[in-house]
Amino acid sequence: MISVTIRGGEMYSSSIPLRSGLLIARSSPDSSVRLGLRPNLKTQSIRLLSKRQRCPRASLSSDPLLVQAARGNAISRPPAWMMRQAGRYMAVYRKLAEKYPSFRVRSETVDLIVEISLQPWRAFRPDGVIIFSDILTPLPAFGVPFEIEDVKGPIIQSPICDEEGLKCLHPIDLEKLQFVGESLMILRGEVGKKAAVLGFVGAPWTIATYIVEGGTTRTYTTIKRMCHTAPHVLRALLSHLTQAISDYIIFQVKSGAQCIQIFDSWGGQLPPHVWEHWSKPYIKQIVSSVRKECPQTPLVLYINGNGGLIERMTGTGVDVVGLDWTVDMADGRRRLGNNVNVQGNVDPAYLFSPLPVLTDEIHRVVRCAGRRGHILNLGHGVLVNTPEEAVAHFFDVVRGLSYDSLFEDDVVVDELEPLTRL
Repeated sequence: MISVTIRGGEMYSSSIPLRSGLLIARSSPDSSVRLGLRPNLKTQSIRLLSKRQRCPRASLSSDPLLVQAARGNAISRPPAWMMRQAGRYMAVYRKLAEKYPSFRVRSETVDLIVEISLQPWRAFRPDGVIIFSDILTPLPAFGVPFEIEDVKGPIIQSPICDEEGLKCLHPIDLEKLQFVGESLMILRGEVGKKAAVLGFVGAPWTIATYIVEGGTTRTYTTIKRMCHTAPHVLRALLSHLTQAISDYIIFQVKSGAQCIQIFDSWGGQLPPHVWEHWSKPYIKQIVSSVRKECPQTPLVLYINGNGGLIERMTGTGVDVVGLDWTVDMADGRRRLGNNVNVQGNVDPAYLFSPLPVLTDEIHRVVRCAGRRGHILNLGHGVLVNTPEEAVAHFFDVVRGLSYDSLFEDDVVVDELEPLTRL
């Protein structure tokens, strides 16, 4: 067992070395893959130094650009990363996926997680490197097994729809998620101070849609009906998920994540007043719990289709609100006010446009967002078949930006006031 101290003075204890090449590490219990590289028989699970140990304290002066933007610090340009920046649009990913066709193997094996997470970092040098994982990854660790089929997507054989179904749930067993912790630690060593390492989770409502519906759905009728026919069961499920997700976030931060994105992917499927009742309180509780343990770690909330929820999202207490591409950035900024930072929101389809058009759109979004507290991203994930040269151009343009040049003689965001407060 060795202790490793990484930038900012935070300390982790692990039996795995940080290195420049791929690490052969223990995969998840249900993954038997090995990559055929030099084995490391001594690799074990990460051990957090103390159960009471708080999350690493940040060093403000040396934080990555993305973390500084998430806190609203004055910086020279907007940082940028992309949702789904590792994935099928990259030829190197497709080649690796041919060799390891199971998504769960790819997302639950340390070597593959690290390799896939670093593929866009090596190619494009984004300001954020997000771990290659899935919002459903922690489910088996608290009693909900699932499978992923190529056509149907995630399948949960025993959906939870009544009190009997709740009996399968138990507190999250983080030992079963050590492949996530090990991967985050390795990514911190690989990226160093050049970019932020991001972790992520699904919000309770979004995770509950899969658990109740038994997989993906277009209508959400089962869980929406449950709000009225079995509200006590749904509240119990959401409360359990809230605790598990809170613990999972803290685990990710202690393992090396410097910023966490919460995906309430299907929160936008709810009418605003319903989201206010069935999603917002649980996200707010997560934020409160994480703040106690990890007060320096920025939290981002993204909801697909969030145009009707923007003002309500600020009430969760997150540091950054992610806007999808259907919201005008200038309007979103005015509605949010100056007490919360923003992420987004270039339409992913612009990456299929001529490069000068993409350049103009990046400039427009950045100018609308203002010169402080903005993380440039897409308004949704990178689309399949997106040209890699367009992704490279996106990041090249951002690296060449300067707030001083863009905002000379312009009004800054600090002067904007929210239209409403909820």
